[in-house]
Amino acid sequence: MAARPGSPAQHDPTDAGLTGRERFARYPSLEGRNVVVTGGATGIGAALVAHFAAQGAAVAFVDVAEDESRALAARLAAEGHREPLAITCDVRDTGALRVALDHAADTLGPASVLVNNAASDRRTRSTELAPEEWDDLLAVNLRPHFFAIQAVAPHMAALGGGSIVNLGSISAHADFVDLAGYIASKAGIEGLTRTMARELGPANIRVNCVIPGWVMTERQRRGVITPEDLAALDAKQCLKLRLEPADVARLVLWLAADDSRAATGQRWVIDGGWM
Repeated sequence: MAARPGSPAQHDPTDAGLTGRERFARYPSLEGRNVVVTGGATGIGAALVAHFAAQGAAVAFVDVAEDESRALAARLAAEGHREPLAITCDVRDTGALRVALDHAADTLGPASVLVNNAASDRRTRSTELAPEEWDDLLAVNLRPHFFAIQAVAPHMAALGGGSIVNLGSISAHADFVDLAGYIASKAGIEGLTRTMARELGPANIRVNCVIPGWVMTERQRRGVITPEDLAALDAKQCLKLRLEPADVARLVLWLAADDSRAATGQRWVIDGGWM
């Protein structure tokens, strides 16, 4: 089947090779800027790391997946980008997260961009969800967002400002089930974004929330999404396309760059017109 006009001719789940990047915007304000991404080894996170690296940013990312992290950093270096700093870290451990962020600042310099992306969408029926699993889901999906902001905000303020982007999810607005902990976390991220934008605005720090639709990461394609799901997406989305991690990354680039200097405290939905 021929590709739709304006669609990529072939699937590249992270666009780590940035095929056809000449079609998309370059942001001079991101050149040399220090960026931190949580959950950066795979999926949307890997696309974020790759796109920031292609903009000439100095990128550090944390992830629990050590092998995937090293492979991504090596691949981007082989493509001619500045090699990202890959830091192995379980974001559920707040102390370890703080150490990782301090290491990134000591190595690259203070970050003026933070992207809170780390997440787990583990599915469990609400009738079977134990207190320990509930706590664990919030410990991955919500708590690190706040404590990463707490750690980097003083450095951003000293730099004269910065941009923080939190990754939410359409699941907090759609008809998903068996994701109570995940959805509660993602809804909480929207509230956290609003209050931190208000608190940090006087320091010229912008805080925004990006809400992706159903993004076709490799994990989704391999084991989660079904033909019935794809048919439902076609019925729900205005645009009859498949969202890729690169689509999300390009929106985040704009929010990180000075081009969006007056945008803060907002939800930015990228879902093909589902909501």
